[in-house]
Amino acid sequence: MLRGKNVLVGVTGSIAIYKTLELIRLFIKENANVKVIMTDAAKKFVTALTFETISQQIVLDESSESWDKQSINNHIEIGKWADIFVIAPASANTINKLSCGITDNLLTQTALAYIKTKVIAPAANTNMIQNPITLQSLQRLHTLGYKIVNSQVKELACKDIGDGAMAQPEEIFNLSIRELIKDNYWENRDVVVSGGGTIEKIDDVRYISNFSSGKMAAALSLALFLKGANVTLVSSRGYENLPLDIKVIPVKSSSEMLSELNIALDLAKNSSEMKPYLFMAAAVSDYVPANSKEGKLKKAKLGETWDLSLVQNSDILSSIEKDSIYSIGFKAEMDKSSANQSAQNMVKTKQLDAVCLNIIDEENPFGSDNNVLEVIINNKYEIKELKGNKFYVSLRLLSLLKNEHEKI
Repeated sequence: MLRGKNVLVGVTGSIAIYKTLELIRLFIKENANVKVIMTDAAKKFVTALTFETISQQIVLDESSESWDKQSINNHIEIGKWADIFVIAPASANTINKLSCGITDNLLTQTALAYIKTKVIAPAANTNMIQNPITLQSLQRLHTLGYKIVNSQVKELACKDIGDGAMAQPEEIFNLSIRELIKDNYWENRDVVVSGGGTIEKIDDVRYISNFSSGKMAAALSLALFLKGANVTLVSSRGYENLPLDIKVIPVKSSSEMLSELNIALDLAKNSSEMKPYLFMAAAVSDYVPANSKEGKLKKAKLGETWDLSLVQNSDILSSIEKDSIYSIGFKAEMDKSSANQSAQNMVKTKQLDAVCLNIIDEENPFGSDNNVLEVIINNKYEIKELKGNKFYVSLRLLSLLKNEHEKI
């Protein structure tokens, strides 16, 4: 995702600095070019050599700053090089300096001269973070355009329990990517995604469900978030490791899912002039128990055989009002001979803008991290095959839908 992008990472004096090594690894894994600025206080925790080893770049500090014509290792030229400036950890001292425009070291000088996106991840003792001065500084920085990745509540290095631990590297990484790859079409657009297999109660200890893992919905939600969308995920499973800024609504049954989807879509329709999207990636049970029971059905009373009575479930996607939304359905099939026609029929009968057809077989099983989708666009039945890791398939799907709907 970050091939050709230049990421400048600033590190200040905090025990949380060890997490920054993992953050840099995440950036490099996505093919970003990474350079590091260190304060003198930061070097008391980790040596410059450690950061130079992981970034394969000379660390920029007062001793290495250069004004040679060909050098970018100074607080002006490094800012022109960088596409984003991430300060993690940002100590209380640095936060308050940045808020006041104080430039008494190379990192704060670079921040004052830098005109693109700046991300800060605070890390300090709870009393220092919660001090009214620091809180006021963070609010001021937010107003000035800094993107702030909130600190966590947990046991700190000083053994106090409270707010002040730096956010996990993945959270900082995700917010930074969002700032680098978001686009105008998806940015601030409300999107609702459903995912996972619904769970239909038989009694208080048994249920019927299916093998849907929720991974496609989770990958799609992450891709939408990174593109700038406001994402609500209504799902039964598979949502555990998503960014905190994705609103996750856990559900179990199809009736719960329908209720939460309608609430989320009503909010989406009224929150913006941009037309919202619904991605119906959940595997909703076709049949539900005719009579779910309270408590536990006893084996002794059921006997050697048990005829479980099922009734056909209501169709969530058909029942949702679609006049003011883009609706994208997902369809899993195993019969290749009839799958495409079935998906085309789904576009018509459920009045959808597109259907993503997923043919389940040995090479493309439920629960896999990869997927093969055939995207069928309304009115055209134009088939686009997307194949690969579910996250990257999701990014390609979003690009396809953007190009299609921008023509309308």
